[in-house]
Amino acid sequence: MKNILIIGSTGQIGSELTMELRGRYGNDHVVAGYITGSEPQGILRESGPMALADVTDGSQIADVVKRYDIDAIYNLAALLSVVAESKPHMAWRIGIDGLWNVLEVAREQGCSVFTPSSIGSFGLSTPHVRTPQDTIQRPRTIYGVSKVTTELLSDYFFFKYGVDTRSVRFPGIISYMTPPGGGTTDYAVDIFYSAVKGEKFTCPLRKGTLLDMMYMPDALKAAITLMEANPDRLVHHNGFNVAAMSFAPETIYAEIKKHLPDFEMDYDVDPLKQSIADSWPDRMNDTCARREWGWAPLYDIRSMTTDMLQKLSARLLN
Repeated sequence: MKNILIIGSTGQIGSELTMELRGRYGNDHVVAGYITGSEPQGILRESGPMALADVTDGSQIADVVKRYDIDAIYNLAALLSVVAESKPHMAWRIGIDGLWNVLEVAREQGCSVFTPSSIGSFGLSTPHVRTPQDTIQRPRTIYGVSKVTTELLSDYFFFKYGVDTRSVRFPGIISYMTPPGGGTTDYAVDIFYSAVKGEKFTCPLRKGTLLDMMYMPDALKAAITLMEANPDRLVHHNGFNVAAMSFAPETIYAEIKKHLPDFEMDYDVDPLKQSIADSWPDRMNDTCARREWGWAPLYDIRSMTTDMLQKLSARLLN
């Protein structure tokens, strides 16, 4: 039985991933790691063990790994794209210095490590349509630079020390559980909140801005399936493209209007968010993930929209 540490368990992905893994492996086998001021609450706190696990403190991570006999770490500590641009040094300190600490602990204690990368690891010179698994990555944001470094550093620890490191390049993630938190693709979450509340939505990206997106259940599936995959099948280890759906603001707006005909949207383009979005792929090619560990999403834009509206309405209106 695996003992798992989730670093960043109260974040956008971490809160849902922790509960999903507890459901699979048992509550006592999944430790919710957190930082001071961001302690787990509610069912996340009550359902299993929790521990201070700040990636900037390597000795603290080592203590938690030893105390709970951890053999797998999901390292989700990072700043989101727009927030990272306003705090570049902090983004590097958490995303890269923190990753180094985690990888060192993993090397010493024999743990496997999942650290997500992102579509943000690509740049303007990357092919934007059917973006290949192996292609040029020249991002111009600190978020993107840190994600490329995440992939390379994780590969380094695999090839140099044999640490079992794995990662996927997540698209924008849509969830009814976690509110928007400072990401370029967060409009695709925010638009559902406005729709359910009966409010007009103002989109910060211009019409026609295509971006890869993924519903949270598929994001959780991607992380867990990769970590459970037979290592003998993996040609790549870090930075797998994973795709589910690609859409522009007007496309998701039209899909929501099928359910809520009175919903309205206009545009007020945010220059920073737009410049970041323009540097990211329209649609990634995820053939390697499908071939090497059987990746296949469950949700497309229609099924995601239906489920998102039902679940979010139940949360906000009841």
